[in-house]
Amino acid sequence: MAVKQVVVLHGLYMSGFVMRPLCSRLEKAGLSILNLTYNTLIPDRDTIFKQIDAFISDKNTALVCHSMGGLVARAYLEAKSDQSLNVTKVITLGTPHKGSHIAHQMQQKGFDVFLKNSVEFLLSKNGDWPFDAKLYSIAGDLPLGLMPLIAKGSQSDGTVLLDETKLNGMAEHKVFHLSHTGMIYSRQVMNYIVSLLV
Repeated sequence: MAVKQVVVLHGLYMSGFVMRPLCSRLEKAGLSILNLTYNTLIPDRDTIFKQIDAFISDKNTALVCHSMGGLVARAYLEAKSDQSLNVTKVITLGTPHKGSHIAHQMQQKGFDVFLKNSVEFLLSKNGDWPFDAKLYSIAGDLPLGLMPLIAKGSQSDGTVLLDETKLNGMAEHKVFHLSHTGMIYSRQVMNYIVSLLV
């Protein structure tokens, strides 16, 4: 049941470019990588899911996802393609599994034009992880960003609340003293991810 390959999914307003250092580290560990770039504001589920299916084929695969990418991964597993059954681990970095407080606030104040169709993922309200694939949720507690202004006294990585990264049924929840974007580039986080996969 060893994982041989990894699908990497970036977060909102980003592209696969920001995930390259992490991908390089995973490749050095001997893993094949699909660093998938997708339009986060107008995400085309069918195209994204078909690309993931084609890469997975019949091989044991892990999904490594930053922020909104973890919600895209969940939607992929919910679609239940034959290939998705080969996903054994999902590792998320700063994913608001319970829904994004910032996105909710933006929608309430009429700023959802800046989020477009990403809200179909970001406003989801999940409490559980019902899949066979094990979920390893990585969170940050260095609040560099808007969150301290929006939710005073909260624990967050600056963008995502710590509580949003927790789900019933996850295999592990690990907190690093890092900001939302800092998690992507942290050597400590990269080493932890590799330890889960190799």
